[in-house]
Amino acid sequence: MQVVKNYLYNASYQVFILLVPLITTPYLARVLGPTGVGINAYTNSIIQYFILFGSIGVNLYGNRQIAFVRDNKDELTKTFYEIFLMRIMTIILAYAAFLIFLVFIGNYHVYYLAQSLSIIAAAFDISWFFMGVENFKVTVVRNFIVKILTLVSIFTFVKSYSDLYLYIMILSLSLLIGNLTLFPNLKKYIGNLNIGQLHIWHHLKPSLVLFVPQIATQIYLVVNKTMLGSMTSVQAAGYFDQSDKMIKMILAIVTATGTVMLPHVANAFMRGEVEKTKQFLYNSFSFVTAVSVPMMFGIAAVAQKFVPLFFTDKFLAVTPLMMIESVVILLIAWSNALGTQYLLPTNQNAAFTTSVIIGAVVNIIVNIPLILLWGAMGATIATVLSEISVTGYQLYVLRNQVDYKKLFKDTWKYLISGVVMFIVIYFLDGILSNSWLMLIVEVFVGAVIYVFLLMLMKVKIIKDAKLILKR
Repeated sequence: MQVVKNYLYNASYQVFILLVPLITTPYLARVLGPTGVGINAYTNSIIQYFILFGSIGVNLYGNRQIAFVRDNKDELTKTFYEIFLMRIMTIILAYAAFLIFLVFIGNYHVYYLAQSLSIIAAAFDISWFFMGVENFKVTVVRNFIVKILTLVSIFTFVKSYSDLYLYIMILSLSLLIGNLTLFPNLKKYIGNLNIGQLHIWHHLKPSLVLFVPQIATQIYLVVNKTMLGSMTSVQAAGYFDQSDKMIKMILAIVTATGTVMLPHVANAFMRGEVEKTKQFLYNSFSFVTAVSVPMMFGIAAVAQKFVPLFFTDKFLAVTPLMMIESVVILLIAWSNALGTQYLLPTNQNAAFTTSVIIGAVVNIIVNIPLILLWGAMGATIATVLSEISVTGYQLYVLRNQVDYKKLFKDTWKYLISGVVMFIVIYFLDGILSNSWLMLIVEVFVGAVIYVFLLMLMKVKIIKDAKLILKR
């Protein structure tokens, strides 16, 4: 039951991170236009590289290490300060590298400087600690308050394309302020700092082991926007970013299980409960499949109505991008369950690292010809191909460790239900009027069809849900 609560807290946490972009996107699409949206997407993609290199894998490593020592207050205190101070130092180096980069870059200086506040904010991000101790509630409350203030600020101060700088500043400052508000909650868990006992740099090597897959992950998450902005136009980067933003918002709900299950599985694995860790995998894999399938088919079915309503007709090019990219919802849900929820907590770091490196390499290799041929559409296809390679390799690695029959037990039922739902909703989307009311009707009808079919086919997750609700 605690895992369910933590999942709900973390799902809320992930959704809150994306809440402001979701609510403000229709407004900003109209105010900033494709060019403004594209400049923000392109410059932010560059800044993410500096944040990545400054963070050196701490989010995953810190989460896991805190989970290992959370029952010992002295070790917990020592581990927190060592990892936190190490990250402060590496972020300082990353910001110095950014300033050097700024000297040599020719365009968008003002926007880069506004984005750079996000690098500073990363130094004070201690959400990994609270995830490690499995306290997700505090991050939810933090995000809710900060995001509401951010939302109000955007609608108050961002009125035209000339306010793009202010918009970027507001987003960057919200990250910094939000991260700082977590520190008062630390006193409940950690004791006094003893500098003489700290060994900061002994965390560097194991953190770097997890840093390698994060480099690869970030490459195939961000490089598309960077390459589109450089090879075609910032407008193309903007179109891709809008599609990607919607897909990532949906994925936040699905992949929230990964952050919740990592410390849970790591703790069980440390106690030698190997079979229990496999059962966790079977259950979470079934859950993410059940959730991601209707989301994948649903977003593809309503994209033609959703895009002009949400982004305006200026962004009609986003429609086919969303329909194709919707496939990655299921693929990333699977790779998150296999990688973040099993490979990492069971210390199979090499396999996890290899999978994301393969994904990054595939993405970069196919990106170049596909972007040159089809622009944003090519980048979207490259994203799908890279996710197929990641998930495929992870399944190959686990072929002798898990029972595929148990892993994919009800998958065919989810897919059949999803396909039937897609056919009905796609047909309705073509005949119903283009309005928010009709879109809501389509979503409701789709949800009813999907759940009804799952009940009809008696999938295990429905039985589990009924048991949880009775408690």
